[in-house]
Amino acid sequence: MNRFDWQLWQQFLALAKPYWYSEEKWKARGLLAILLLLLLLVSGINVTISYVNRDYMTALSNKDASKYFHLLFVYGGVFAVATPIVVFYRYVRKQLSLYWREWLTNYFVDRYFRNRAYYQIHENRNIDNPDQRISEDIRSFTQESLEYLLILLNAGIDLIAFIGILWSISIPLVSVLVLYATVGTGMTIWFGKRLIGLNFNQLRREANFRYGLVRIRDNAESIAFYQGEQQESNQVKRQLMEVIRNFNILIGWERNLDFFTTGYRYLVVIVPSLIVAPLYFAGHVEFGVITQAIFAFRQVLDALSVIVDEFDKLSVFAAGINRLEGITEVLEKPTPTRKLETPCIERRTGSYLALKHLTLQIPNSNKILVRDLSVTIQPSEGLLIVGPSGAGKSSLMRAIAGLWDSGTGSLIRPNLEEMLFLPQRPYMILGSLRTQLLYPSTHRNIADKELKKVLLQVNLEYLLDRVSGFDAELDWGDVLSVGEQQRLAFARLLLSSPRYAFLDEATSALDIKNEQSLYQHLQATNTTFISVGHRASLLKYHQHVLELKGDASWRLVPVEAYAAGASSLV
Repeated sequence: MNRFDWQLWQQFLALAKPYWYSEEKWKARGLLAILLLLLLLVSGINVTISYVNRDYMTALSNKDASKYFHLLFVYGGVFAVATPIVVFYRYVRKQLSLYWREWLTNYFVDRYFRNRAYYQIHENRNIDNPDQRISEDIRSFTQESLEYLLILLNAGIDLIAFIGILWSISIPLVSVLVLYATVGTGMTIWFGKRLIGLNFNQLRREANFRYGLVRIRDNAESIAFYQGEQQESNQVKRQLMEVIRNFNILIGWERNLDFFTTGYRYLVVIVPSLIVAPLYFAGHVEFGVITQAIFAFRQVLDALSVIVDEFDKLSVFAAGINRLEGITEVLEKPTPTRKLETPCIERRTGSYLALKHLTLQIPNSNKILVRDLSVTIQPSEGLLIVGPSGAGKSSLMRAIAGLWDSGTGSLIRPNLEEMLFLPQRPYMILGSLRTQLLYPSTHRNIADKELKKVLLQVNLEYLLDRVSGFDAELDWGDVLSVGEQQRLAFARLLLSSPRYAFLDEATSALDIKNEQSLYQHLQATNTTFISVGHRASLLKYHQHVLELKGDASWRLVPVEAYAAGASSLV
C-alpha cells in the first residue's frame, strides 16, 4: 500500500472499534474523557504561556524591573500548575494504551487458538511472523493510535486558540501560514509516499532475521551434530543482508524527506519575524508581540503540519495496520483458501471411529495420498498403520484430528476431547513437571501419589529426584532426552485415559524393553489405540494392520496374516 487512503482508514477502524465497544468500554471511555480534559488544560496553559511570555519579553526590553520580576513570579506559578497536569496527561495516555494493548492482544490470542487457526495460518504464505504481529504490531498500534488521536485533537485545539492570536497581530501572517503549511504538506506526501511500503518490508525482514536466530537457538544441538555452522551462518547473513538492503533504501528516502522537512522547520522562526518585525519598527506593536507571534505561528503550523512532522512515524504506523489487518482477515477465516474444484471430507460425530470411502489428498494440491479407504475401528481393537515414508501415514492422522480435510468420503469419530494424539517428537510445554504430566488438561487435580505411580509405569521414577519434585520448572526440551520425552508423553496418555489414542511413531526413540512396558500398560486401560510405526515388535500389541503402499492403494489385514507375510515393517 503506497498511500494513506480510505481503505487504510477502514482497516484502522476495524482494528480499533472492538475495544471501545467491548465489556471494558466504560473504563476505556472514562480514561479517554479524562485524557481529553487534561489535553484541554495543557492547551489552555500553552495559550496562557504565550501571553505571559509576551508581556515578560516586553518588560525585559523596556527595562521595567518591577513588572519583569512580577511576571517572572507569574511564569513560575504557571509552570508549577502545568507540571502535574502534563505529567498526569502522559501517565493516563500510557495507562489507557496499556489497557487497550492487553485487551486487544487477548482478543487476537483468542482468535489465534480458535478452530486451530494457529495451525492453519502457517499454510498461508502471505502471513509471515504472526508472533511479531500479535506482540509488537499490537503494542505499536495501541500506543500510536492514542498518540495520533491526541496529536490531531491538540492540533485542532491549538488551531482554534492560536489562529485568533495571529489574526489579532497580522492578517497577512495568517494567510502566509496557511499557504506555507499547505505547500509543506503536499511536498511531504510527494516525497514520502514510498516510505509506507519500505517500512512494511522492513518490519517483515527484521522479523525473519530474528526468527532465524531463534531457530538456531532452539535447534543448537542438531546443528552441532551436523556441523552445520557454516550453512546456518550463511543463512543468517543472507537474512541480515535483506534487512540491510531494504534499510539502506529506506534511509535514502528518509534522507530525501529530511532535506525538505528540516529546512521547513528552520523557516518557522524567520517567516513570522519577517512579517511582524516591520510592525515593531513602525511602533505598531510591542517587542513581546514578536515572540508571541513566533510561538503562535509555531503552534498553528504544528497543527496544520501534522503529516509533515509525523510522516516517518505515520508510514511505519500504516505498515503496522496493514500487517494486523492481514492476520485479522486470516483469523476470521482460518481455513486456507481452497480451490473451487477441491472437495472436502465430510465429518460426523459418532461413538466409534470409522473411515468410509475416504480419499485423502494434500491441501491445495491434486496429489492423492490414499484412495477410497474404508475401515472401522472397534473399541479395544488396536490398529497398526504401516507403509513407506511419504505414503500418508501421518497425513491420515492429520485428517482424523481435523487438521486436513482435502479429499472425499466421510469420517466418523468421537469428539476430539475423547481422543489424544502423540506425535513422534513430543511437545514439551513451559511449566512444571506437574503441568507436563497433566497437559493439555492442566486444571485436573491429581494426587502426587497417582503421578508417582504413572512415572514408575513409564520408567521415569528417577525424574523426581533429578529435578527436585513435581513443581520444578525447567526447559524440559533440553533437560530430557527424546526417549525420556516420549515416555513422559506416554505418562500423559495413561493419566488422560482417552477413548482413542493415536501414536505416530511415539516409541521410535525407545528400546524394545521400554516400548513393551509402555504398550502393556496401555493395553491394561480402556483406551483403543491406533499406532503408526516401522518396528515388527509393534505387531503383537494390535489386532489389525493397515498398510499404505505409497501409490494411494492400501490393504487391511489381521495382524497374524500380515506377520506371516513380512518379517519387518516398511
